[in-house]
Amino acid sequence: MSAGRCFSAGHEVVARYDRVSQPMTLEVLDRHSEALFEFLWCPVCGQEVFTHIPFEGVFCKNCNTQVELQESRETRGYEEAVLACFDTTTTWNLHVDEKLRRDLPDGSARVKILGAPGAYKVDWWSPEPGEDWEPVECGEFDDVEEPSEVSHLA
Repeated sequence: MSAGRCFSAGHEVVARYDRVSQPMTLEVLDRHSEALFEFLWCPVCGQEVFTHIPFEGVFCKNCNTQVELQESRETRGYEEAVLACFDTTTTWNLHVDEKLRRDLPDGSARVKILGAPGAYKVDWWSPEPGEDWEPVECGEFDDVEEPSEVSHLA
C-alpha cells in the first residue's frame, strides 16, 4: 500500500491506494484544534475567519492571505506549539486598501503560537515587529469603513 499526503492548515488529507481494493480513498484527519483557529487572526487585515479550500490551502476569508500551519519542533512543555506562516501572494487589493490592510515584509511573516485550547499565546513573530513593520492586531480595522464604490456627484 502506498500513501501520498497533502498538508493544509487544519487538516491532513491522506490519499491511500490499495492494490487489492482498487478505489483510492481520501481520509481527512484534523491536525489542529478549532480552538487554535478561534485564536488565530490575519496579520494583514486583522480578521479571524479562515476558509479551507481542499488541496489549495487555508486563506483569510476577508483578504485572501494564505496561512499554512506547521507543528513546531520545540514545544517547551506546552500542549501545542504551532508555526503559522502567512503569505500575501494571493492577497486581494493589497495595494488599494492601505487603510484596511498592511503588507507583510517581503510578502510573508511567521508567528509561533504556544499553549492549549483556551490558553494560547504568541511566542514570537518573524520578522520581529518594530519600526518598519507591525502585524495588524486582531480587529484593528473593525471600526474603519470600507471605501464606497458610489461616486459623489456635485
